[in-house]
Amino acid sequence: MLTLLAVHLIASLAAPALVRALGRKAFWVLALAPASVAVWALTLTDQVMSGHGPVEVVQWIPGLGLELAFRLDTLSWLMSLLVGGIGALVLIYCSAYFSASARGLGRFAAVLVAFAGAMYGLVTADDMLLMYVFWELTTVLSYLLIGHYNERKASRRAAMQAIVITTAGGLAMLIGIILLGSAAGTYRISAIIADPPLGGAAVTVAVACLLVGAVSKSALIPFHFWLPAAMAAPTPVSAYLHAAAMVKAGVYLVARFAPAYAELTVWQVMVVVLGCGTLLLGGYRALRQHDLKLILAFGTVSQLGLIILLVGMGTRATALAGLAMLGAHAMFKASLFLVVGVVDAATGTRDLRRLSGVGRALPITATAAGLATASMIGLPPFAGYVAKEAALESLAHLDRGWVGTVVLAAVAVGSVLTVAYGLRLWWGAFASKPVIHALPTDASAGATVAELEQPARPAAITKPAPLLVMPALVLAVLGLAVALLPTFGEDLLEPYANTYPIGEPGHLTLWAGLTPTLLLTVLVVGAGLLLFVARRPVERFQAAMPTGPEADRAYRRFMRKLDEVAADVTALTQRGSLPLYLGGILMVFVVSVGGALLTFGALPDDLKAWDTPAQAALGLLVVVSAILTARARRRLKAVILMGVGGYGVAGLFLLHGAPDLALTQVLTETVTLVVFVLVLRRLPPYFSDRPLAASRWLRLGVGLIVGLTVAGLALVVPGARIHVPVSADFAAEAVEFGGGKNIVNVTLVDIRAWDTMGEISVLLVAATGVASLVFLRRRGGAIFRTDEAAEGQPVWGGGGGDPMAALRRPAGATEPVPVGKVTISSRSREWLRAGSTLAPQRRSVIFEVTVRLLFHTMVMYSLFLLFSGHNSPGGGFAAGLISGIALVTRYLAGGRYELGEAAPVQPGLLLGSGLFLSAGVGIFALFAGGSVLQSWMIDFHLPVLGDVHLVTSLFFDVGVYLVVIGLVLDILRSLGAEIDQQAEQGDGPDSYDDVPALRTQGPGAGETGGAR
Repeated sequence: MLTLLAVHLIASLAAPALVRALGRKAFWVLALAPASVAVWALTLTDQVMSGHGPVEVVQWIPGLGLELAFRLDTLSWLMSLLVGGIGALVLIYCSAYFSASARGLGRFAAVLVAFAGAMYGLVTADDMLLMYVFWELTTVLSYLLIGHYNERKASRRAAMQAIVITTAGGLAMLIGIILLGSAAGTYRISAIIADPPLGGAAVTVAVACLLVGAVSKSALIPFHFWLPAAMAAPTPVSAYLHAAAMVKAGVYLVARFAPAYAELTVWQVMVVVLGCGTLLLGGYRALRQHDLKLILAFGTVSQLGLIILLVGMGTRATALAGLAMLGAHAMFKASLFLVVGVVDAATGTRDLRRLSGVGRALPITATAAGLATASMIGLPPFAGYVAKEAALESLAHLDRGWVGTVVLAAVAVGSVLTVAYGLRLWWGAFASKPVIHALPTDASAGATVAELEQPARPAAITKPAPLLVMPALVLAVLGLAVALLPTFGEDLLEPYANTYPIGEPGHLTLWAGLTPTLLLTVLVVGAGLLLFVARRPVERFQAAMPTGPEADRAYRRFMRKLDEVAADVTALTQRGSLPLYLGGILMVFVVSVGGALLTFGALPDDLKAWDTPAQAALGLLVVVSAILTARARRRLKAVILMGVGGYGVAGLFLLHGAPDLALTQVLTETVTLVVFVLVLRRLPPYFSDRPLAASRWLRLGVGLIVGLTVAGLALVVPGARIHVPVSADFAAEAVEFGGGKNIVNVTLVDIRAWDTMGEISVLLVAATGVASLVFLRRRGGAIFRTDEAAEGQPVWGGGGGDPMAALRRPAGATEPVPVGKVTISSRSREWLRAGSTLAPQRRSVIFEVTVRLLFHTMVMYSLFLLFSGHNSPGGGFAAGLISGIALVTRYLAGGRYELGEAAPVQPGLLLGSGLFLSAGVGIFALFAGGSVLQSWMIDFHLPVLGDVHLVTSLFFDVGVYLVVIGLVLDILRSLGAEIDQQAEQGDGPDSYDDVPALRTQGPGAGETGGAR
């Protein structure tokens, strides 16, 4: 079964290329995929009949109990035959239906084959979650197929309508699946049917949700309107999806769970009410249509109600009749849809008021349509007759009191309507009759049909290709051939009917003698014939009858109101205010989590305030800094106070004996402060020009409530643990499997290496996103080197109107001295190579000397942390931050040219190399016979160094180290060097002369200070 699914997947992927290479003939090749399903199912007929159909189970995620389970029994065998056989014929039909120049043919072929594969997976899946995956795949693929003519508004609207309704039903079905799986303790369908959980509100709700999914997919009321609208799709789509495949998914779901839950009250009520209502409404609406496809569409709606009614009633006889009707309907309705496509292609219209004499011009097509119509209206000796006779017989003996009588009456009336619109369909498409050459307009709206009709004129009818007629004829003849072997059909379908625990077995037969059922059939056919003969009075009667509430109009109004509500909610909540968004999220967290905490939480008895007074002092520091941060009006002040709180948290880590966390926190806080300051250069110094005293108190209140909620969780949650923590064995595992004594680092690079892979990937994406927002030109940007420094424009020297020009004038001079490339006197030593590129007022010799002395030491210290982190505090992340801070000091001391001298490499190279190295270590472990990201310990002896203990996770850590350095470098180049250049060149309004943080500050200037 998995192989056949793979065949469909490969065929779908190859379809566009095949269509480009072979044209329409590619459909012949693609038809082999669904045909293989039908052939495979036929070869397993004996096994399925004996109850030993194949079962395939592949473990997917054993820890979660997820598996790929497939099973072939009688029901899935029949559905596989329909999906595969009719799918192959429809694909062959496509090769003649579409023109060679049709737009999007490759995409259409790919989606149609993919749909066939998804439908096959749905009917053979033995796991409810897996079945739901295929269920939703059919929803998405049907949306693409219905909307194939995407340039047409009707197609787009029909596709959207179909996906909205079926997706909503699918979500309800998912709820039912989860509830039912939880109640049964398994998601295996066969296990649930064998021993179904019964009783309880959860099971009742689950069954109701499953039925909602089924009726939405099979277009039962009140969701019936999406199926006629979907006739905007190409005819092959209508023949396959809306006659043989997609709409049968709902029928399949009902048939699959009926043996277990047909006796539940909620099941009986929904199946009887919706089935009977859909049967009658669809037949009545079919009599009012003039478009041949719409007649078939409403007829399909009607008969889907009948089939679900039969398979859902819960007795063996009705189940057998329902399954027989399922197969017969797929054959005759798919054939009729294909015939309508032939008529449309030959005449250019589907309006039965314009058609006349088509039967004489297309005798083979008319014959195929006649055979299929005879089967649909239930004439002997066709499959539709055998199935309908079995249905009437089973309902006549249904022991359900007045409910059985109502159901039998509804089926009889629905069958009368089927005869009437079936005869009207064939007559309208193929008979010779007066036609309306000009359909009614506003001017002739009051005219009668007789006044508008004119004698038939020979129509220009194009002879269809034999390949266009053959699939419909094959399906129509099959409907006759199958009916001639009713006993064989009964033997095939009886194993499924016997899974129902109630009722006597049913029978499929062409002649059961003179029975009341035969008399009822004669009455049905006679009444339907009278309705057809009296079609003019019937049309006038239907036109005079009030239409009542229409589901389609209700849907459109609901969607319009939903759009209006969504717009109002969006206008209310999406105000463009980040504090508002964050405050809303935090308050929801406080109300939901905090409410549960107050209701069910209990503080531990041995609550201890602190171990040492130093902890209390640092805690107080963090609290005070947080309060002052919330009340701050100036951005720089808020950033500094937030940094104070971060350093306080690092102190708490250190006092609790976590030097790794303390080191990482300090380094992260330092880099974060630099990033904030770089960003603040392009922002106003104040959060707002207004004092906003009230909002500061509001922010303080929100922060206090959220902080208390988080603190309460930290106290209560550890006491709620019922299992041993997963980290309990980390200490031993770190040494045994990770080869290191530093639990924190070994956890990052070994025990939870997958988490670290995800984190460094996020770092890479974040760095790319920041740079993409800043760089106005190409993403890579230039590496600024001292040799390429621009003449006359010193770094951080101001824009065109340099406010320091007056300070560079000699005493008494009236004009400024021209300033070229800034140079240093020969009496001064150049501590940093790019120091000569700085504006004089920006230089700090002490800072340059300090950076010169410390830079290489910091880099060496970072390498020490990198290599010692496996057994001591350190590791790739902390080491990368140390090197990043070293680059930060070079940039702050010498500007962008000094950054280029310190790291003459593109950040993307470091980021990509680091991620590649970390991932490569994991793949290497896989090739070495282990699992992905597994560590390998290598011990060897060197003459000078002695015994060396090497763990492969070190290379993973090196990758982390490179990613962190690349991230810091990318931030410095984007938020630092690139913005420097943009501001100095006056790009936009935010040049240095317009940024208070970068202007030369005089007395009383703002607090944001200079660039450093």
